[in-house]
Amino acid sequence: ALADAFRYTFFHWGIHAWAIYALIALALAYFGFRKKEKYLLSVTLKPLFGKKTNGSLGKIVDTITVVATVIGVATTLGFGAAQINGGLNYLFGIPNNALVQVIIIIITTILFTISALSGLGKGVKILSNTNLILAVGLLAITIIIGPTVQIFNTLTDSIGLYISNFFRMSFSAGSFGQYNRDWINTWTIFYWAWWISWSPFVGVFIARISKGRSIRQFLSIVLLAPTVLSFLWFSTFGTLSTHVQSLGNVDLTQFPSEQTLFATFSQLPFGFIASVVAIILIVTFFITSADSATYVLAMLSDDGNLKPKNNLKIFWGVLLATIAIVLLLSGGLVALQNTLIIVAFPFSLIMVLIMVSLVIELLHEKDKMGLSITPTRYPKKDHPFKSYEE
Repeated sequence: ALADAFRYTFFHWGIHAWAIYALIALALAYFGFRKKEKYLLSVTLKPLFGKKTNGSLGKIVDTITVVATVIGVATTLGFGAAQINGGLNYLFGIPNNALVQVIIIIITTILFTISALSGLGKGVKILSNTNLILAVGLLAITIIIGPTVQIFNTLTDSIGLYISNFFRMSFSAGSFGQYNRDWINTWTIFYWAWWISWSPFVGVFIARISKGRSIRQFLSIVLLAPTVLSFLWFSTFGTLSTHVQSLGNVDLTQFPSEQTLFATFSQLPFGFIASVVAIILIVTFFITSADSATYVLAMLSDDGNLKPKNNLKIFWGVLLATIAIVLLLSGGLVALQNTLIIVAFPFSLIMVLIMVSLVIELLHEKDKMGLSITPTRYPKKDHPFKSYEE
């Protein structure tokens, strides 16, 4: 069971997941930097639909993109508030209920709106750097004071299981038993919906920082670097929690999922400090994600403007918080999950069209450049090859 848990965790956070981000980011970066187009998902469909993307079709695509992003991020805000509340309840006895979670969402909304208004070069950059330092520090300390050898044994074994079952997990549809199908619906489909709903705004973000990279460089980093880091992260904290459980000093199964991490840390030296750092890390991730989403939503609703108006940022920040609160109060985490899956479906169809469109344009440019190993000719400056304008 433990081997299966790590294998499917790697599956849900591995190559498949980051490929969703990579597809959207690559399409946006390619059409934005290479084809000199706006930073809108609709323009990536021009090889398929041409000038129709400038009209109602384009507006429909961009609207679905915005809705998917709003629901995806609002869902994450709800989960984040529950996680923060769980930590505060475990450490300080603060009540774990909807009211406290609403207060958490309101406070963090104020913080990420202020950060978003300060721009990418200030607020987001500072918070992102803080995130990275805290995350790497917490990971390193946990590896050192935890069951180090067991962590790396788990990492090695789990990577082997992941690779050997890669295609089987990819094509599994639970056709040989209703239990299997129910599990896939609850876990795998939910995870894919979650990644899909986050892909527009994460894709814009990745695209923005990828100028000057080749497609090979881009895909190598986007697919492999976060996948390997995720594997190390889950191996470390997953092994730590199962190790603590096996010692028999505490039964982690008695805690709700949002408190398991803090109950695990309580069995370690400096456990309280680690728990406080974890809460701060969750809060900064919470703020950074919402901050980034606020910027991207403002950009998408301002016709792809890379420097959107501040009033749009404020509007989207307030709307994200409001939706998160409504979903949380209306049905808790189950309502969040179901809404996410429903909204992600239409955007998954758009992703298929983007994939086809990207291949068409890449093949067109390959033909125009006489590309086999090296090009025989290049496009003139500011006059890129475009299949949909020739």
